[in-house]
Formats: sequence, structure tokens, C-alpha cells
Amino acid sequence: MAEGIRVTVWNEGVHEKGNARVRQVYPKGMGWQIAHYLKKQPRIARVRVAELSDPEQGLSEAALKQTDVMTWWGHKAHDKVLDKFVDRVHARVLDGMGLVVLHSGHYSKIFKRLMGTTCSLKWREWQDVGEKERLWVVDPAHPIAEGLPEYFELPNTEMYGEHFDIPAPEQLVLISWFQGGEVFRSGCCWHRGKGKIFYFRPGHETFPIYHNDLALKVIYNGIRWTAPTPATGPLRRTNIPVPLEPLDQ
Repeated sequence: MAEGIRVTVWNEGVHEKGNARVRQVYPKGMGWQIAHYLKKQPRIARVRVAELSDPEQGLSEAALKQTDVMTWWGHKAHDKVLDKFVDRVHARVLDGMGLVVLHSGHYSKIFKRLMGTTCSLKWREWQDVGEKERLWVVDPAHPIAEGLPEYFELPNTEMYGEHFDIPAPEQLVLISWFQGGEVFRSGCCWHRGKGKIFYFRPGHETFPIYHNDLALKVIYNGIRWTAPTPATGPLRRTNIPVPLEPLDQ
């Protein structure tokens, strides 16, 4: 993609409209905050912000066709995303579109469909102030780890704990340790069809996670890794009428 990566930042956009505490952290919305960072990064050609309230829930066929990588944040309104639009996103991922799933997006319809599991986990929001999270890079050679220190910390986060009911990640880039003692697989990679998926854990709506440059850098690196690469042929062929080698004996 010599012209750069076309990104859609999808956020359900519900918390910002109904919760004053969230608006204090993200006055223009979480999607805007992520997009603002991405627009300044190399190799990003265009960033589009989409929300549940947009026409076709921000997931029109035309918009998806013009998307190389989609980031997905959802929480309160997973069930409001229509199945027909989940079908569209699913088909695009299988055809090569990258997907970066953030925080509570682990319970989204699209992530659960791609994983084939419940994607359930343990969680704790400690007295509305959160707790310290230390994210360790466990695969420093992976492209998503580029430019990251050995570990970095988020002072106030919501805890996610194991067991995280997902298929074993093909590559595990980050794990988290929390002040309360739990650990969690926080940076996980998979392939589905031609597409690549990256799950990144941090991002609770009442904490300024997406103001943190290192957290944002992980998202950016995840976008670069999941971006499609040129395909050598169709994903599958159901009929090959002419064999490659002669069959005559």
C-alpha cells in the first residue's frame, strides 16, 4: 500500500453521550482521541471516525471497501450492532481487512465470531479509581513491539484477569500484571482468512488510557501489522478444471 493505510476508528459512542465523567476524559469522544493521534503518524493515509449512531451504524459497504484496518471499541451496546453489519465486517476481515479490537471490544459480536469462543474474562474496577497496570513486552521481535520499552505502566486502569476464553494466540506480544495480583494476555494476534486480528486490552472509558502515548503507539503498531499485504491469488478455489500436471498414465 504505497499510498498508506486507510483506517476506520469505530467506537459505539454511547458512553460519551450519557456519562459526564467520560466526557471529562474524552470531550470529543474516544474515537476522536485515537484518530487525532493516528493522523499524525507515518504511513497513515486517511482516518475516518465512525459510531453506532451513523448511517448503517458506520459500517456501510462503501466505507468498509475504503478501509484497510478497522479499530473496534464497544461496551454497552454490543447487542445493538446489527448482525447484517457484523456479517459485512466479518467478510472484509476474511478478505484481508485488518481488525484491531480494543478493551471491552472483546465481547463484541465480531470478535466473538472470529474467535469462536465466549471471550469471557474476570474484571474489577477498583472503587472508581482503578489500579496500576504494568504491561510487559514478551515478544520484543514482533512488529507490534517496535519502539516500546521492556514494560510500561498505566497508573489507573480497570483490571482484566484470566482465564480469558479465547483461542490460544498465534503470537502473544504483551502481558499485563495488575496491582491486585492478576495477570492477563493483553496483546494477542491471530490470522483469519487473509485478515489479521490484534486484541489490545487497555482502554476503560473513565480513565485517560488513550491520552497515553505508549498505549496509542501499540494501537498504531497494531494497525501497521494488521494492514493487508498484496495477495498472490484468491482465498479459495472450489473448482480446478485443468490440472497443473498431466494426469494421463
